[in-house]
Formats: sequence, C-alpha cells, structure tokens
Amino acid sequence: MLRRRALMAMALAAAFGLASGSSQALAQPKELVIFAAASLKNALDEAAAGWARETGKPAPKMSYAASSALAKQLEAGAPADLFLSADLDWMDHAAGKGLIWPDTRVTLLANRIALIAPSDSTATIAMGPGLDLAAVLGQGRLAMANVDSVPAGKYGKAALEKLGAWDGVKNKLAQADNVRAALLLVSRGEAPLGIVYTTDAAADPNVKVLATFPPDSHPPILYPVAVTRDSTHPDAVAFLAYLRGAGPKAAFEKQGFTVLNKAANAT
Repeated sequence: MLRRRALMAMALAAAFGLASGSSQALAQPKELVIFAAASLKNALDEAAAGWARETGKPAPKMSYAASSALAKQLEAGAPADLFLSADLDWMDHAAGKGLIWPDTRVTLLANRIALIAPSDSTATIAMGPGLDLAAVLGQGRLAMANVDSVPAGKYGKAALEKLGAWDGVKNKLAQADNVRAALLLVSRGEAPLGIVYTTDAAADPNVKVLATFPPDSHPPILYPVAVTRDSTHPDAVAFLAYLRGAGPKAAFEKQGFTVLNKAANAT
C-alpha cells in the first residue's frame, strides 16, 4: 500500500514538473516538510539527520508545535507532507476533514506522562488515588500544556481527575501552548511542579521525575502519523517508511518512547 502511494506521489510530482515548464523543471525540488508534535523533537531531529546521511538528500524541514495547532494549520492550508500527532483525536480530526491519506496512517509510538520538579527539588509525592498536589505547590503553580486542546494537557487533566487531585489544582495551573513550553517552566524553576511526557523529562537534565502516572489513569498515549492529502513530494511515503525502520526505532527508544509501528488497518 505504501509502495503504491509512493508511486502515485512520484507520478504527481512528475506530472507537475512537465506542466510547469522547463524553467521550473530545472529548479530544485521543494523541501520535505514534517508537522510533528513538540514532544517528538529530540527523536525526530535524530531520525531526520539519519535520513540525510543514509540517502544523501536534504534533511526534512521539521515544524514542531502542539498537535492541535498543527491540525488547525493543516486545515487552514499550511503545506506539509507528513503529520505526526501526539494523540488519536487530532489525527481523527485531520482524517475527518480529508487532510490525510487514510491508508498511510500508522500508530507509530506510545508514551507515558509524569509529574516533574526542578532537579534540586526536595518534594516527594505519593502517586495514587487521593493524590494531593496543592500542599506541595503552596503558592506556586502546576505547569501543564493547555488542558483543553493540547494532548499532554488533556492526558494530565484526565489523570488528575481520576486520582482525585484536579479540584485542588485547577486554579493553580500555569498552562502553556505545548508540552515543551510547560517543561521549560519547570526547568527554569518558574513552576515547582509540572506534568509532561516521560520522554520530555528525560530530555532535560534540569528536571527530575517525582512519579509516573498509572497507565489506567488516562487514555493511552499514542502517536499516529500519516501522509497529508496535499503532499506531492516524491519522498513523503519513503520518509514515513524510514520512520518505521531500525534506525529511527533506536532513536525513539533512546528517548523513552515505546515503538508500536501498527498500521491503522491492522487487525
């Protein structure tokens, strides 16, 4: 299926080149553009560099932001060849709007969320039902990605609700545009606690994990990827196939992701 899509993309690109005249035919091909959730930055930067080394082609242009923001940009017509979301809802949204090729969709990764503090913090937390963060926060705030739209924030809110801690902290939030911005608030000591993905915590030496949230306290944290409907780049499907390979798998696992690599139509 991916091979057929790759051939289709190349055919479209070739047809465009013929129709656009000799001057454009001689022009350099446009860059491969990847829209990806902010939490993927370290692993995807490494994967993109590996692609460039192995193929001799330019590394893709990576655009990182909250999955919600990226989906809305796609809907507004922003050009991208692949979309990697940090949850299923925003990929479903893109699919519902006809913004992706459904048969290229893959559930690539899984993740966890954790409660973090600055690395020099002496705070301790007993994770579980009856979780009380208000006492530890004091006059400080809990750093989270936006709890209404950004996947990391939505997962964090769900976990806090499940453990009975939401009412005690809902008025003490420092909400950020994406999970990496929430991480930075804790890393800089501007917030005494934060909720981020475990992979984000592992990427910043200035924070430490106080506790990991139980998997059953929030929906599964899954990362789907798909080729966008408007992509005509001949390497779009090839780069998606590369992300499913051994090199990127090692990069993802090094950052703490669980590699699932499950096609959407798999049974």
